[in-house]
Parts: sequence; C-alpha cells; structure tokens
Amino acid sequence: MELLTPGTGLIFWQAITFLAVVFILGRFAWRPIIGSLKAREDSIEDALKAAELAKEEMKLLQADNEKLLQEARKERDEILREAQNASNRIRSEAKEQAEQSSARILDDARREILQQKEKALAEMKGMVATLSIDIAEKVLGKELQDKKSQENLVDDLLKETKIH
Repeated sequence: MELLTPGTGLIFWQAITFLAVVFILGRFAWRPIIGSLKAREDSIEDALKAAELAKEEMKLLQADNEKLLQEARKERDEILREAQNASNRIRSEAKEQAEQSSARILDDARREILQQKEKALAEMKGMVATLSIDIAEKVLGKELQDKKSQENLVDDLLKETKIH
C-alpha cells in the first residue's frame, strides 16, 4: 500500500514545488499572458464597438442615400412636369397666335372683297347712269326734233304729274 499512499515528505516537497511553480508562473508568465489576453479582449471589444459604429453609420448613410435618391426623383419629376407644362403652354400659345393670325388674314380678305365689291358696284352704277343718260338723250333727241313732238311730250308729262 505504500505505493498507493504517498509519504508526508513527498507531499511536502510536492506542495513546495507546486507553490514555487505557481509563484514563478504568477510572477513571470500569468501576468503577461493575462495582460495579453486582456489586451486582446480589449482590442476585440474595441473592434466590435467600431464595427457596431460602422454599422450604425452605414444605416445612417443608407438612409441619407435613400433620402437623396427620393429627393432627386422628386426633382426629376418636378422638372419633367414643368417641361411638360412649358411645352403645352408654348403649343397653346403658338396655336392661339396661328388662329389669331388666320382670323386677321380672313378679316382683311373679307374687307378687301367688300371694298372691291363696293367699288365695282359704284362703277356699275356710274356706267348704268351714263348709259341711261346717253340712251335718254338719244331717245329724246329723236322724239323732240320737231316742235309739235316737244309740245306733246311736255303736255304728257304735265298730265302724269297732276295725276299722281
């Protein structure tokens, strides 16, 4: 049984050796290992915080980008609407000007036609009056060549005027 149970001296020396190893490791190895583990833990924690901040910034940037895109779309739509309105306005103004111009041309043509018609009618009246006078002179000239026919004509005219 001696092999199974250690002696007190052995336990003593093992305890001293164990304590010496723990002391040496605690003095020279564990502090640097724990320090490097702590430094690594801190760097990992800082990296996680930086990643979280970057993630938040990315969310903000995405939101800003989305807002900018929406604003750009709104501006594009507004510009297109204004261009369409301007195009429609220009078209309607051109159409209106064309209608006014054609109406003015038609009015001028109608006035010119009326003036020409009145002028032609005046000329016709003048020609008819001249022809009537010429015909009357010729008719009266033939009928009134002798004295007796002149007296008869004056008598007839006087009778007609008294009757009416």
